[in-house]
Amino acid sequence: MVYRTLISADELMSLQRRAVPVVLLDCSFDLVDTAKGERSYRAGHVRGAHYLHLDRDLAAPHGGPGSPGPREPGFPGRHPLPERAAWAARVAQLGIGPGVQAVCLDGEGGPYAARAWWLLRWLGHEAAAVLDGGVAAWRAAGGAFDADPPAALPARPAYPTDSGSEGGTMPVVEVQALTASRSAWQLVDARAPERFRGDTEPLDPVGGHIPGARNRFFKDNLQPDGRFKPAAQLRAEFEALGLPPGTPVVHQCGSGVTACHNLLAMAHAGLGETALYPGSWSQWCADPGRPVARGA
Repeated sequence: MVYRTLISADELMSLQRRAVPVVLLDCSFDLVDTAKGERSYRAGHVRGAHYLHLDRDLAAPHGGPGSPGPREPGFPGRHPLPERAAWAARVAQLGIGPGVQAVCLDGEGGPYAARAWWLLRWLGHEAAAVLDGGVAAWRAAGGAFDADPPAALPARPAYPTDSGSEGGTMPVVEVQALTASRSAWQLVDARAPERFRGDTEPLDPVGGHIPGARNRFFKDNLQPDGRFKPAAQLRAEFEALGLPPGTPVVHQCGSGVTACHNLLAMAHAGLGETALYPGSWSQWCADPGRPVARGA
């Protein structure tokens, strides 16, 4: 069986008992203390998991000398997508290739794991899933932890990155297209309601949201124990947003990370594979010429 959205701790243990090839990716992170996730990983992690850092592995570098700043047109956002060739090489180095199940996890409710999941699917790797409930669910199920470096599977040939494979089944919408015609898509913003309204903005220089966006806080996808809500409940809640039928859905957040959580939730609910605006609010608000909405 191939897992394409979520996998439970029990299902993952079953794969391991049967010696099914699995690559575990620990993506734990903190946007304020960017070394916290890696420190936690080194102190003890799900046995066999490799660590992927949001800034180094799951995003492209930015902000060098002469690069546009967060209040200048041309700013790519806080977490631009990695170069496809670099990401393909990293994935191959970890032993991820066709037929190898990749399982992404974190200790923060899944947003960083969802970013890794999305990037794997964007590259064309179908057998990618997020560990439902993350580190806490693994611990509750009696899963093993250690601080030892993981044993790597043999490296695989890198996925092709030619223009013909660009986007795969995970489309992106760039800021130029949104600026030209926002009405062509329905935006769904994954940030907390107070950030969406513009009441507070701890990470970006401007508060508010893109006009026309609807708010779905990514944590609303979770149950109290940190696992995702059942697929039927997720489907009903996303349908209750009143997304216009026939209008393509584009997910965004602050920097294109937690948006992937909503994208994963919709895919798990059977609502299709929707699009991502990678630059998100951090890119949108960098240009003072773009409109800003505030309030609910």
